Order: sequence, then C-alpha cells, then structure tokens
Amino acid sequence: MASTVFNGTDLVLKVINDGGTLEPLGHSTSCSMTINHDLPESTTKDSAGYQEVISGQRSFEISFDGLVDYTDGSNNKQNHTQLSTYIDNRQKIDFTFGTAVSGDTLISGEGFISSLEISGEMESPTSYSGTIVGTGSLTFATNS
Repeated sequence: MASTVFNGTDLVLKVINDGGTLEPLGHSTSCSMTINHDLPESTTKDSAGYQEVISGQRSFEISFDGLVDYTDGSNNKQNHTQLSTYIDNRQKIDFTFGTAVSGDTLISGEGFISSLEISGEMESPTSYSGTIVGTGSLTFATNS
C-alpha cells in the first residue's frame, strides 16, 4: 500500500555506476531532488502588457548529505570514497529516488556527481555532501 504523509527517513537515494547494483548512500542523513523548467520569455507588443513565456529545457539535480564511514562499502552501501571515484573517472551514474514501500513513486535517471564535500567540526561527526546533476530524462514508476 502506498505511503500517505511519511517520515523523511524512508526516502532513500540509491546510486550505481554503469553495470553494477543500485546501492543506498551510506549513513545518509538527507536527500532532495529539484526539477527545473526553463521558461524563456516570449513577450511581444501584442501581449497586452502581460509577460508571456514558452516551454524550454527541463533539468534536475539531487543533493545529498551523510556521515562518513569508510567501511560502508563492504556493507553494500556507497561511501564517500566510491563517490569520489565516480568523479575522478568521469563516470555517469544511475540513481533511484524514493521509498522501499510498495505502491510509492520511484524516480530514476542518470547523472554525474558535480560536487562532493567532506567536512568535520570539532567534537562532531564527519559528514559528506554532494550534488548529482541529471542528464537525459527522468522515469517515474510505481514501486512494486
């Protein structure tokens, strides 16, 4: 049964390099997706003083945060080191964004990791954050 309003803990971002298995980001603390629609202005003198726009390009990006644990790679999770390797190798990755609940929407697509940061404050856990910029279109499916 599909989720109603649900806890953000249930939202999972999984990534994969070409040919592998989708794996969740290790010790993830948050993830978000932004879908953009460019609307170029097409206002003319015939627009009666109102702005007019046309449909332009669409794009998307995903932001994520997590806690650094270099042992996550051995537990079927993506860790900071593996994500860095995708950047170093200029690898396109596949991803899914959604919950594991049957009936929920699962969004999938491809992209490149455009940024990855690791940071640590005194007396706090070390964290990582990054962004995936999408290439191509998104697919919306129902999780089975």
